Amino acid sequence: MLTVKRFIFNPLQENTYVVYNGKDACAIIDPGCYFPEEKQGLAHWIQEARLHPNLLLNTHCHLDHIFGNKWVAEQYHLKLQIGEKELWTYNLGPESGLRWGMPFENYSGSLLFLKEGDEILLGEDKLEVLFTPGHSMGHVVFYDRKQGFVISGDVLFRMGIGRTDLPGGDTDLLLESIRNKLTVLPDEVIVYPGHGEPTTIGYEKEHNPFLAD
Repeated sequence: MLTVKRFIFNPLQENTYVVYNGKDACAIIDPGCYFPEEKQGLAHWIQEARLHPNLLLNTHCHLDHIFGNKWVAEQYHLKLQIGEKELWTYNLGPESGLRWGMPFENYSGSLLFLKEGDEILLGEDKLEVLFTPGHSMGHVVFYDRKQGFVISGDVLFRMGIGRTDLPGGDTDLLLESIRNKLTVLPDEVIVYPGHGEPTTIGYEKEHNPFLAD
């Protein structure tokens, strides 16, 4: 059984997730920790929880979701895994940081590329990779079919969807991704978004104004 722990990091109020099982393995997803105290807080919690990170995953590579990639990779000796079509966005990260007045160093190790249908194992549990472009060209989400939750990055929010005015964004493609990959999931599936509070597929189908027929 997997547990999802949320941290809110950096001035863009990004959600970083640690997903862990009943043993000691865990995945760090979208580490947005920018300031030293944020990194220290994440490391302290992991140590107190007696976890050993063995996966570093990005839903997508906009700067607020990747600030902490390099630090996490070095701290826990991990390789970064991103969507197979997300490399262009990944490479823009440091330049975007300068424009936002938040310079940072990109992760520079080898990359593992994820594609639709891949399964990420976390002990005896698994996360399925769904390809959901539109907010960025190579965006992916991570779905736990057994427990009924999805780490949605910046695809779907409570009463909202990801912005599409950034390089690589496409509104029609994003809505197609949501309708073909997310709203087809059971209504009770919990959505853990890249910003804001969790929601459910059913709630968004009924109340999200962007998904109105």
